[in-house]
Order: sequence, then structure tokens, then C-alpha cells
Amino acid sequence: MNEISGLPPESPLLDRCPPSLPARAYFDPGWYAAEEKAIWRRHWIYVGRDNDLLPMTMRRLAVGGQNLILVKDRDGNVTAFHNTCRHRGAELCPSDEKSLKSKLIACPYHQWSYSLSGELVRTPFVSATSDFRKEDHGLFRVHVREWSGFLFVCLADDPPDFAAAPDLGPDALDNWPMRNLVTGHTWIKEIACNWKIFWENYNECLHCPGIHPELSEMVPIYSKGYMAPNEAPDWRPETDRHNPVLKAGAKSWTMDGKPCGPEFGGLTDAQRDAGQTFVTLVPTMFIVAHVDYVRVVSLRPLGPERTELKAEWLFLPETLAAPGFNLENVVNFASLVMRQDGDACEMNQRGLKSEKFERGTLMPQEFEVYRFQQWVQGAMEMK
Repeated sequence: MNEISGLPPESPLLDRCPPSLPARAYFDPGWYAAEEKAIWRRHWIYVGRDNDLLPMTMRRLAVGGQNLILVKDRDGNVTAFHNTCRHRGAELCPSDEKSLKSKLIACPYHQWSYSLSGELVRTPFVSATSDFRKEDHGLFRVHVREWSGFLFVCLADDPPDFAAAPDLGPDALDNWPMRNLVTGHTWIKEIACNWKIFWENYNECLHCPGIHPELSEMVPIYSKGYMAPNEAPDWRPETDRHNPVLKAGAKSWTMDGKPCGPEFGGLTDAQRDAGQTFVTLVPTMFIVAHVDYVRVVSLRPLGPERTELKAEWLFLPETLAAPGFNLENVVNFASLVMRQDGDACEMNQRGLKSEKFERGTLMPQEFEVYRFQQWVQGAMEMK
């Protein structure tokens, strides 16, 4: 038994109340700049669905404070580069998205042109000397990875193993038809808080009873401030029984609890009973897979105290095309929850600016918040 908390060894709860990150970690420009380098330029960052990037398209991206381009050729191969010409540094793609008219990326300034794999091909209007070699002036490549229909980039020269990125492992979504899903709705909101505030809110449910009455009704365990049954003081593994996670009669996160279309055929009984499967890829996104659709939530830091929150709802094409399909019944529930989370995060951010508040204290139930903060500190020490 845990001598401090009295909980069984299987309990995830902390056996102490450790200090949180210092308040300045959430608004100090210097800290933010260090995180950009240590975290956002060294980990895999989600940049969109593969099937939303059309062939022969170039898309401008902002990742880790860097200006990038994502390129797809006619065969569906995706590459990424820094959005800078090797001549004098001009931006190659000045718009959010651009159709490619040929197999070349042409700089709009002096027309230096590159293949879609990044090699310098043409340098018009100049007389190069013998010391100039085209092969030395290709675009600066960025690592790209596709997983479950999602595209990721990593700015590090030596990127981490992607297999470790999803917290449930690279096979977590194999029972869902991920690559066949299409984007049915997108929701974007800018929230006035540091990006870490959102992740910390995501990693605990102590706030659920007060902030999320509708969600707490849909997922009854949340109404107790727990994320899972093993957080309860009287929980024992020998008495744990698998029960549906959602309220009686509900099968999915919709306003009426009913599936929006046919349920996916490859799911296990446990996945159907759960009604929700969360897969997290820190620092960039989390995925909530339901029996009938999948929701993706991604973050993009915009500054020390600003974060872009983006949600995408993914469906099978036949579900979207079915007569009577009600998109609002699907998106309104999670949109309400995310607005509530955004308001709570902004409230948290405002309170951190008190000169008296140096750092907080984490409670035993905030074990995932502690784990996240330890991850942040570890990444900063490795920079």
C-alpha cells in the first residue's frame, strides 16, 4: 500500500502534492522562445489531413516560429521545406495555399526554380561562375510523416521515433477506417492563454463538474471529478468491471447521444462500449475516436499568451452524403465543451499574472498534469 495516500499500488494518483511550473512559464517571452526551440522544433507537429492537401499543391505553414511549405506532387508524395529561396532568402510561397502549374517550385522574386523534391533546377537571368554548384543550393528539407491519414512535420535534423508519439502506440487507431475519413467540419478559435494551460486543462477532470455540466452528464465518471474509475479512493482492481463510459442510451458524442450514421465495422466490443477513445500526441494534438466519427483537436502557439485551437470532425463520405445527416447534432456538443474549456483556460491565464503567485501546487488527482509538466521540463533541459 502507498503509505502516504493509502491507495493501492495500481492507483495513478500522486503520493504527494508537488509544486507546479513557475507562473512565468506561462507568459515570459524568453521562456516561450526557449520552448519554441526545445519543443515545437524538435517534436512531430500535426499540419493537416493528407486527403485535404490536393495533388500539385503547395501550402504555407507556421511551425515553431518557422515559415515552411508543404508540397504534394501528382502521385501524392508529400515533401516539406523551409519557405525560403536559396538565392537571397525570399519567401517561395507568399499565400496560404497555391496550385502548382508545373513540377517546379519557382521563387516569385528572381525565378530560381526547384524540383518538388527540393533540388535547384533553374537560375534564370544570371551568369554563374565556376564556383557555383546547383547541387549545393537545394531547399532546406523538413521531415514529413503520414500516420492514420494525418500529416506531421519535424524541424529537427534527427527527429524522434514517431512510434513513441501517440500515447497509446502507433496501432491505436487501426480499428478505425482512418485514411478513408474526410473532413466534414472545421472549427477554429483563438484563445488568450499559453498553450500549456490548455494541455493541463485537458489532463485533469477536477474542473469537469463545475465547467462542463453537459459533458459530465454524458460521461458520468466526469461528474465526480475523475477521468477514470481507478482514481476513486475505494477503487480496487479485483472489483473493477468494464462498464459503458457514456450515459445510459448514449453511443457517441452527439447532442442526442445517438450515432450520426452507421457505426464503424472494425471496432471491438470494448471500443464500442467506451464510446470514446482518446489518443494524445503531445504537444500538437489529441484525437477522440467514436463509433461513428472521429474528432481531431490541434494546438498552435501564437505567442506566450495566445493559442490557436482547431477542431476537425472526420466522417466516412457515405455518412456525410446520407439523407437526413445532421451535422449540427454532431459538432454542437463538442464545440460547447471546447468553448467552455477555452473560457476556463483564459480565466486561468489571467490569474497567473498576480505578482503574489509564483507557482501552484498540484493535487494527487492531477497526476497527468504533473507528468506533462515533467515532460516540458525534461524537454527544456535537453535543448
